[in-house]
Amino acid sequence: MRVEEVLNQSPPYVDIDLYASDRPLADAVAANGGGRDAPALSAFGRHWGSAEMFELARAANEYPPQLKAFDPKGFRRDLIEFHPAYHQFMAQSIAAGLAASTWREDATPAAAPAQVMRAARVYMVAQIETGHLCPITMTHAAVAALAVEQALLAKLMPKIMSRRYDPHFRPWWDKTGITLGMGMTEKQGGTDVRSNTTRAQPAGEAYGITGHKWFMSAPMCDAFLVLAQAPAGLTCFLMPRFRPDGSVNGLYFQRLKDKLGNRSNASSEVEFDDAFAWRVGEEGRGVRTIINMVQLTRLDCALASAGIMRMALTQAIHHSRYRSVFQKRLGDQPMMREVLADLALDVDAATALVMRLARAYDLATSDPQEAARARLLTPAVKYWVCKRASGVIGEAMECLGGNGYVEESVLPRLYREAPVNAIWEGSGNVMCLDVLRALAHDGEAARAVLAALGEEAADLPGAHAALALLERAFAAPDLEAQARAAVDGLALLAAAAALGQSAPEVAALFARTRLQHGHAALYGTSEISAEEARRVIDRALPAA
Repeated sequence: MRVEEVLNQSPPYVDIDLYASDRPLADAVAANGGGRDAPALSAFGRHWGSAEMFELARAANEYPPQLKAFDPKGFRRDLIEFHPAYHQFMAQSIAAGLAASTWREDATPAAAPAQVMRAARVYMVAQIETGHLCPITMTHAAVAALAVEQALLAKLMPKIMSRRYDPHFRPWWDKTGITLGMGMTEKQGGTDVRSNTTRAQPAGEAYGITGHKWFMSAPMCDAFLVLAQAPAGLTCFLMPRFRPDGSVNGLYFQRLKDKLGNRSNASSEVEFDDAFAWRVGEEGRGVRTIINMVQLTRLDCALASAGIMRMALTQAIHHSRYRSVFQKRLGDQPMMREVLADLALDVDAATALVMRLARAYDLATSDPQEAARARLLTPAVKYWVCKRASGVIGEAMECLGGNGYVEESVLPRLYREAPVNAIWEGSGNVMCLDVLRALAHDGEAARAVLAALGEEAADLPGAHAALALLERAFAAPDLEAQARAAVDGLALLAAAAALGQSAPEVAALFARTRLQHGHAALYGTSEISAEEARRVIDRALPAA
């Protein structure tokens, strides 16, 4: 035997169909009206699951972007240089419509579930490379905020709708396609954007903005939605990289954030020096204007988190089917089987939950109850799915042992990526407070959503008691102090209901272990039988 011969290792998990190999995703898409798109989704899944795409993801994250603030002569450049792999991901995601497909004129509930179709693709893309999804997400979501300024939106929309990625640094009107970013938080306030100090002064038909942003992601976007204090209060603006006369606008990048994860994507600190911007919405209504964008970005946070959970799970299952320990396959060891099944249940539930939420967005324009569902559940779903991601991925990493901990494995990148979506667009406490705001703003609509969830999950173990507990919690005088437990319960009930529509047999097991008995803090402790475990693992990833 040669010394370097490799034995008892799993083969590379590449060249896979991310859709056809994922029965939970296929079932969730079909349950939400997207079954007819299965051949196209499978073709998409085969491309993104190729060895080439895995390798591009490695390169994009191994060689992070760099700030080039000055040219060799000392003149300001304020450019970000990315690895070519990043540009390939941007080009392919934009070509696939992830930045704008839901805004096409025929994107009606009767024509196709556009949000569901996009959501399935975002979920698959996130499994391979999530960093570039930041500008993709913001471009898609910005349209919702810009809708209050139809004349401005009409100018930009042909560029937003373009399926061509144009990375060149030039005025937006000279480009084949554009991307949009966002800058809300400042160093002194963070989530408390009403404490922003950046000022906006009227200047003819536009404004001049002076101040800073502590976090502005994807700084090479062509324009940014930003919040600043106008004479009448906090207001939303669109700030392009170039002024209307073609000169470079007054955005000066101070440095790029050295982040835990999300390495392929640039996040910057920026100063504005009388930067040109158009007002979006009325003065003093900045939060109300930009929240329309934030709701959609929160949906994408949940989608991406579900996607990286899925990749971590499949890595663990794949490894366990090839690795032998103590004369048995790792996946046949009773404790490992329990762990994998427990992980698979949460990933199955997260998948069903995010796809059902995407369907609510599809239906919201024509169905007030679906609009109420989207409003109430978006922060709850983001809270639960994004919080679950770190635990799921950490446990999956442990399933691979030392092989999962080294950088040659995809698991460390997934693990570093997991916390960002729980923080971005509102941390856990902010999400819980947003659920409470939805309850306070329209309690009748929220109660109708709760009743609908209870009806959808009525036949599942523990659902009736879970609903009663929620109703009591939401009526409690000290609700804010108990909000995390209440929102967790809301998400679990919604997940069980979503699973009931896409996979009834899994829904019963999920409800029994999560609603009826209550899930323990650690995976592998849910008292799942050997046969139940086999079924749920094989459902998660069919054996080769």
